[in-house]
Amino acid sequence: MVRFVNNVKTAVLLAALTGLCMAIGSIWGPTGVYIGLAIGLVSNGIAYFYSHKIALASMRAQEVTEQDAPELFRLVGQLAERAGLPMPRVYVAPHRAPNAFATGRNPAHGVVCVTAGLLEMMSRDELAGVIAHELAHIKHRDILISTVAATIAGAITMLAYMAMWFGGGSDRRGGSPLIGLLMVILAPLAAALIQMAISRSREFAADARGADIAGSPNGLANALAKLDGLNKRIPMKVNPSHENLFIVQPLTGGGVARLFSTHPSTEQRIARLMGR
Repeated sequence: MVRFVNNVKTAVLLAALTGLCMAIGSIWGPTGVYIGLAIGLVSNGIAYFYSHKIALASMRAQEVTEQDAPELFRLVGQLAERAGLPMPRVYVAPHRAPNAFATGRNPAHGVVCVTAGLLEMMSRDELAGVIAHELAHIKHRDILISTVAATIAGAITMLAYMAMWFGGGSDRRGGSPLIGLLMVILAPLAAALIQMAISRSREFAADARGADIAGSPNGLANALAKLDGLNKRIPMKVNPSHENLFIVQPLTGGGVARLFSTHPSTEQRIARLMGR
């Protein structure tokens, strides 16, 4: 029942993003509605096939085999089998900050990526909890959902800037500049809030399924507590559009306090895990 409710919420939020994209396009009249929809669809098509490559390249991650990292490879294989998933490809990123993410357009093309810091700082049970969480994202096809949300949000931002600079409608000397200015401020903000709502709801679901895959919530709960503290102190250079992929939101080192978060609070996540 919980999974069904989460899926319904996600569908509603994605529909809201698409509707917002089409609404901005409507500035240019009926044709603009189709243009807005087309931009969103094309962006999603590109992201569907190439987003995993972009994310891995941005992290400088390298694929590892059983010969390269036997313990990690076997652990991923055991958990994937327990989750009923094909063996994902395994990558390691050379970052000191402990973190992990999953990517790939579907379970058959799943990828699990961990940082060198995660391998160094986590116990086996904690590492198993983290990997199980990422496998849950693959199981739920959250990577595709996150990609769709991110690309539509990007399309909305692009359309908002077009509205500001090029105007629309028949009255170009009237309210168009003001409408464009409001769009460039409010539309990306609304898109970001919707995208974050999607990400947060999927994190809770992945925590619950990850605990089932690992066989206990304890390892994941302990890992989350440890990751929260460490990632608040150790910066990691990450493309902002990829922050929602990670198990905990990384510290980007930008020096500006975050007004928004792509993840629920760690306290909430641990409380839900241990209260199951």
